[in-house]
Amino acid sequence: MSVAAGIGAEFLARLDAVEPRLRAAASIDPVPGGLTEPDQPTGEQWDWGQVWAHLGEFVPYWLRQIRTVLSAEPEADLPSFGRVQTDPARLAAIDADRHRPPQELWRRLEGQLVDLRALLAAMSAADWKRSVSHSTLGVLDMQKVAEMFLVGHLEGHTDQLDGLVDATDP
Repeated sequence: MSVAAGIGAEFLARLDAVEPRLRAAASIDPVPGGLTEPDQPTGEQWDWGQVWAHLGEFVPYWLRQIRTVLSAEPEADLPSFGRVQTDPARLAAIDADRHRPPQELWRRLEGQLVDLRALLAAMSAADWKRSVSHSTLGVLDMQKVAEMFLVGHLEGHTDQLDGLVDATDP
């Protein structure tokens, strides 16, 4: 197995594990009044709807960012990449969708996961070696990007949903 296939396969396996957890969470009625554990280091806390709204918006954003990098010619300078948590478009999307039913946002996310799977499966060894420059996080390789902004990000927000459910169980 090539290094690229190994990296992609690891992320795909993790995606396979998180997807049914998200599907199950989408069938749960919104957890009223609960807030996630504080985000480190910002201290930000979200309700059920905000977590789902973010889940429904971030995958296509990061996929576009990665595709742009992978389709560009490798350069001596690292390409600028990403956004910060205070990005107005990110915040507006979360605010706009936070009251949508989780099932609706799940249907959106489910299609986005198909696109994510296709990207991860298609990435070559050279793709995985590409690096980018994030304004606050510095230089990141594609493995770190997939971890922080896609698969690991999905897992983290799924853990938040699980935590909200656990906090309201009698």
